[in-house]
Amino acid sequence: MSNISGSGVALVTPFDLNNKINYEKVNELIDFHIKNNTDFIVICGTTGESSTLSDEEKKELISFAVKKCKGKIPIIAGTGSNNTQKTIELSIYAKEVGVDGILVVTPYYNKCNQEGLYRHYEKIAKEVYPLEITLYNVPSRTGIDISLSTIEKLSKIENIVAIKEANPSLEKIAQIIKNTKRNNFKVFSGNDNLTYPILSLGGAGVISVCANVIPSQMNLICKNKDLDLFYKYLDLMNDLFIDVNPIMIKEALNYLGFNVGNVRLPLYNTSKEKLEQLVKTIDKAI
Repeated sequence: MSNISGSGVALVTPFDLNNKINYEKVNELIDFHIKNNTDFIVICGTTGESSTLSDEEKKELISFAVKKCKGKIPIIAGTGSNNTQKTIELSIYAKEVGVDGILVVTPYYNKCNQEGLYRHYEKIAKEVYPLEITLYNVPSRTGIDISLSTIEKLSKIENIVAIKEANPSLEKIAQIIKNTKRNNFKVFSGNDNLTYPILSLGGAGVISVCANVIPSQMNLICKNKDLDLFYKYLDLMNDLFIDVNPIMIKEALNYLGFNVGNVRLPLYNTSKEKLEQLVKTIDKAI
């Protein structure tokens, strides 16, 4: 991640009619992103339904993506969990098969204190060195927020090089960028609708849900800091979150003909009303 910036896609995981990973479709989606100038691909993240993928499925998907992407586009693997040792084991596997970096979410449900959080990441960083780590802070899902002081402390660890920040506080994000700049630490937006504000504060880009459907446009927003383009797609960015992610982005992809299948339980398809709202927004924007 130290050499990566711009628009990274939080790739959906396509499923077939039997609810198995559809690798033919994964292949097609990766080609789509290479063709449309996505800067890097994040596999097995929240948008990829990592919480309902088995360990074996994650390993197979990471390995497949690395082989497909090698030399074409950087691949970042989501390897985080609420079990430090389990995270280390999957991260070591990802390192061995050749990922360019890993994305490690804060430990959900445990609600550890900040010292435990620091030691969690410190231990992972040591075990996978020199593989580069991007922290993933998404308190709305995990129930824990990495404090500013903990982020600053973690940024001093050599192979912890970035954060995907999904805390919507721009004040906090500005302080992260200010306080970690000397460590060449990068801040990526974890919210599409804050991409431009975070870029304006000195952020490195976005790990984007919306890039699943408008990859070239998200690339240009990041590359050129294109405010007009950002506003053009802002309603779409927002409407992709009127139901729990990744429900709406899969609905959008299916509406656009990508046929990525349904989400896995306990997630479920959205309501008729929300789908109609999304379709209207897609038709207007794309």
